[in-house]
Amino acid sequence: MTGTEPAGKRIDTSKPHPARVYDWFLGGKDNYPVDEELGRHIMSIDARAKHVAQTNRWFMQRFTRWMAGEAGIRQYLDIGTGIPTEPNLHQIAQAAAPESRIVYADNDPIVLTHAEALLRSTPEGMTDYIQADVRDPERILEQAGKVLDFGQPIALSLVALLHFVGDEDSPYDLVHRLVDALPAGSYLVLSQLTADFDPVAVRRGVDMYAAGGVTLAPRSRAEVERFFHGLEPTEPGIVPLTQWHPELGVDEVSDGDEAVSLYAGVARKP
Repeated sequence: MTGTEPAGKRIDTSKPHPARVYDWFLGGKDNYPVDEELGRHIMSIDARAKHVAQTNRWFMQRFTRWMAGEAGIRQYLDIGTGIPTEPNLHQIAQAAAPESRIVYADNDPIVLTHAEALLRSTPEGMTDYIQADVRDPERILEQAGKVLDFGQPIALSLVALLHFVGDEDSPYDLVHRLVDALPAGSYLVLSQLTADFDPVAVRRGVDMYAAGGVTLAPRSRAEVERFFHGLEPTEPGIVPLTQWHPELGVDEVSDGDEAVSLYAGVARKP
């Protein structure tokens, strides 16, 4: 693993950060009281929030198995990676193909403090970490190009990220700028919060995140489809998170109610 960014940026513990709230939901230790406070507020209106976070993590594991296997992908650009957990994307990809190369990016400095210890690569492959925001796609692409070969297919992962990018930041334009830089045969993978299934609970969650100074933007199925404009959807298309290739799951546990307020989709760049 190589690092492209110094760890000097101060970690802001005065307000919650999505990566650290997500870490708290997953039972991690790399969060602060302000993150736990928001997490507990969210749990008070949706007791399944922790399970939803874990379900999203399982989706990451399933699509990585699919990419490494059926799609034959050996390069990954994972933006909004969050605080590393095990197994992380690179561990699954490199278990299937040790030569795989993975670049992670996140905008929370706390992720960098753990990256060197937790993002260990196989000798045949490589992992790297970029401290950067999805709102600066050119920087991400420039830094990723030091590790990834943009002449060969890449899987671009935007898992549980875009609902933290409000419409004022032009999320469709950001995604299209990233996808435009990828070669033919690459894939876009994303999961996105939606209010289609449980609008009342999702709206309360949006309000709680807003009170903590965090943008949360749920999107409809039609709005999620826009992210994939010009790409070739893979089966089963844009579906509720748990319906995306459940047969690829390993050690996944249902909570008895499979309705999860996220869509997931994978599409190929022709």
